[in-house]
Amino acid sequence: MTKNRVNSIEIDKDEFQNIGHQLIDDISDFIANIKNKPLTPNESPSQLQHILGNTHLPEKGIPAQELLTRATDLLLNHSLFNGHPKFLGYITSSAAPIGALGDLLAASINPNVGAHILSPMATEIEKQTIQWLAEFIGVSTDYGGLLVSGGNMANFTAFLAARTAKSPKNIKENGLSNTSKKLTVYCSKTTHTWIEKAVILFGLGTKSIRWIQTDASNRMDNVILEKTIKKDLDNNCQPIMVIGTAGDVSTGVVDNLKGISAICKTYDIWFHIDGAYGIPAAIIPKYKDLFDGVSEADSIALDPHKWLYSPLEAGCTLVKNPQHLIDTYSSHPEYYNFTTSEDEIAQNFYEYGLQNSRGFRALKVWLSLQQVGKSGYQKLINEDIELSELLFRLAKEHTELEAISQNLSITTFRYVPINGEKDKAYLNKLNELLLNKLQTGGELFLSNAVINEMYALRACVVNFRTTNKDIEEIIKIIIREGRKTHSEILGQKLKN
Repeated sequence: MTKNRVNSIEIDKDEFQNIGHQLIDDISDFIANIKNKPLTPNESPSQLQHILGNTHLPEKGIPAQELLTRATDLLLNHSLFNGHPKFLGYITSSAAPIGALGDLLAASINPNVGAHILSPMATEIEKQTIQWLAEFIGVSTDYGGLLVSGGNMANFTAFLAARTAKSPKNIKENGLSNTSKKLTVYCSKTTHTWIEKAVILFGLGTKSIRWIQTDASNRMDNVILEKTIKKDLDNNCQPIMVIGTAGDVSTGVVDNLKGISAICKTYDIWFHIDGAYGIPAAIIPKYKDLFDGVSEADSIALDPHKWLYSPLEAGCTLVKNPQHLIDTYSSHPEYYNFTTSEDEIAQNFYEYGLQNSRGFRALKVWLSLQQVGKSGYQKLINEDIELSELLFRLAKEHTELEAISQNLSITTFRYVPINGEKDKAYLNKLNELLLNKLQTGGELFLSNAVINEMYALRACVVNFRTTNKDIEEIIKIIIREGRKTHSEILGQKLKN
């Protein structure tokens, strides 16, 4: 009888169960008590390195139980918790617990979702997840796409599809250097920095971007957009892509997507929507008009790990005609034996994006979509928006706060002392110092935005644990710390 291979990496059933049960118990306690923990321990890199220990790679192995116990302690006691109800910084949501369990299951099976033959059920689950996400935001389920790591990769994936679709047909053979016209892309001045990365990495260069001014509501000015396109056409340029934003990361503003769509149709330009943050709000009926035009997009980026509460990493690219993805990414080297049956064609996700080997990101999203359901997401997302509106209202009512903007679930405001300097430079310095204190204090976590040259505190609510009480307490914390910071600045001036 053949004996099992003896090695140090396998864990037998009983030990795996014991370790796993203890880990689940520890995680369950963490989740149950997260609101009572400091949001961050505010430890410096050198402190963390000391805690971690400056040791060499072990010569011999360490028991799994010991390792998991230590790793649990390191992460539960020395991390910033974006699942904390007072974490409103950047756009990282509190993660759905079912997503964590989904990641455990996905990693245990470890399918390579690059080819159907390597991941039969995982591929079908990802295909269904893509259909559900399309339905979620109100576009046709004929859109195709794939799960990627996040917003940058989701937008990059669409960018390359647009470049292939709208560039000269010989671009694959001859490259960009042989194009007779300057390829150009168009976006609002508030567009996320991914577009700069894309034009640099994919050969167009930063001079290919036309940064379009925004109107009074901070949306891309479509009149200026069309004038710029016309001017470029007269100057031997080839417009290939216009990017509309569905939820600007600084203020939450949604561009006039329907208007952008009409312009793109007129001039045969690829219409891409960066909805990484905001587009899930399209599921709420009262915001339907705000997202009018979404269904006309050639491609859409959205991040389930932002406003669908998925654990990192989970981004998504949707493309109206999936053949554009195949035209861009598909290749068939002789060492690929990903055959299909005579009567059915299997989808291989390596033909849809940059990766060949791909993890099973879709499972956690697929599970959450079913656990919460459409009506559940409508409730959660609407509550996040209402909490943001509450924060804006409380800031507007307070004599020491200046409310600046509120769109979707993002509110911006700043601390303004009653009897202090009111010039812009001082208030910018004061609020920057205040934000640094708030981010390291462990009570709450906000980020910043610069609006009309004003340095503002920015709160983005994509957190199903945040309550009205948290918002009210956040106001009190900001006032308390704002007064302290203002006094410290005045004290420092007196010393000098």
